[in-house]
Order: sequence, then C-alpha cells, then structure tokens
Amino acid sequence: MSASSQGSTAWEGFWRDAPAGEGEVFWDARPEQAVALHLPLFEEHFDPALPVIDLGCGNGTQTRFLAERYPRVIGVDVSASAIDRARREDPAGVAEYRQLDATDTGRAAALHTDVGDANVYMRGVLHQCAPEDRPRIVATIARLLGTRGRLFLVEPSEEAKAVLMSLVQRPEGPPPKVRAIFSHGIAPAEMPDGSIPDLLAAHGLETAGSGRLPLITTQTRPDGSVVEVPTNWLVARAREV
Repeated sequence: MSASSQGSTAWEGFWRDAPAGEGEVFWDARPEQAVALHLPLFEEHFDPALPVIDLGCGNGTQTRFLAERYPRVIGVDVSASAIDRARREDPAGVAEYRQLDATDTGRAAALHTDVGDANVYMRGVLHQCAPEDRPRIVATIARLLGTRGRLFLVEPSEEAKAVLMSLVQRPEGPPPKVRAIFSHGIAPAEMPDGSIPDLLAAHGLETAGSGRLPLITTQTRPDGSVVEVPTNWLVARAREV
C-alpha cells in the first residue's frame, strides 16, 4: 500500500467514525473562529471572478462560509465519508463537493480542465500528510491555480508541537477529540517553518504575503479555556516568468 493510499484509508476511517454535530472534531471550529479570521488576509488577493476550491474541506464547515462570499465554491476531500457529510450538512446546496486525492495530479488536471484557474483555500493539510506526498500536493495546487489563481494556506508552526503534546500527555490521557486523531493514524507530522515556502518555490509558486495567527480549536482545557494552536499563513501565486 502506498503512502497516499494509506492516508486515504486513514482519513476515510476518521470521517466515517467521527461523531456528528457541531464542534465534535478537534479543528472543526465555527467559521467566525476560522475562515472568517482568514478572509481579510486573502480577499484582496483572490480574484472574485474565479472559483474557490476548499482543499481538504472535511465536512464543509468552512466551505459553506466561503460559498456565501464567492459565486462558485468547490469543497474537495480525499474521504468519501467527509464529502457525504458535507453534502448532508449543506441541504441548500450553496457549495459543490467532490472527492479528490490531492496527490493524484491527473485528477487535479481534470478538475482544472473542468473549472479553469481557481483560488485555493487550504487549512492544515500539508502537516497531516506523509513527507513524500507533500510535493505532489503542491503540484496539484499549482495546477489548480494556473496563472490567475491565488493560494491561501494555513499550517501549524513548529511551536504547535508543544501545544499538542500537552494534550496527549495529560495524566488522565488525551481528550477524545485528540485521541481520535492518533487512533486513526492521522497524527500531525513535524514540518520546519521554512519548509513550506521552499516547497512552493520548487513548484513555481512565490509568496505574496505571510504572517502568524492562532488556529482556534474546539477543544477546551480543564479550566475552560479554548486550545489555540500556533500557525503560519501565507498567500502564494504562480511565479511570473
């Protein structure tokens, strides 16, 4: 079994078993605590005439927010169970949803042929992938962007490891939302902060903006405070030649 097929199986199992309902998944924060905070960082870069692809959309919480602000939004995810859940949670059909393995550059090319150049929103995908799969995912992103699209990407910073380990190493054991991540084999892998710009550059993408912003999770500490994970964000585009 290849690394990408192992990842697909793990994500399918995760979304198949994840409890239904708002806030039941560790990173499934309400849009006002997630994509709404990102919007001011990327809206000046996104051409509103282009489709927006929410890459790694999961159950579509952030996708639906984007669909209220852009005329065509497509949520894609490797997991069929995630896509089924996203469709069920979007009875009005404000967005489109498609199953897509982002490591499959052929499928990405077919999607680009279908929709043309697109903006891509991606939150916390690369660090969950095997290192050998990341170049293929970035190649997919570059294909989807074409010359006119822009990427907005958010990934946990190196400092995030300490936050996550503090949850895993609780005396009573990790909370259920965190335990589900590790039990399904989708535990986040370490990524040096400087590796993402380098990876993008290797596929012809240049950074047009960057910064830091905490990712608000649905997990609380014993004192009731919400767990926030440090992240780096950036906007990228195809390098002009």
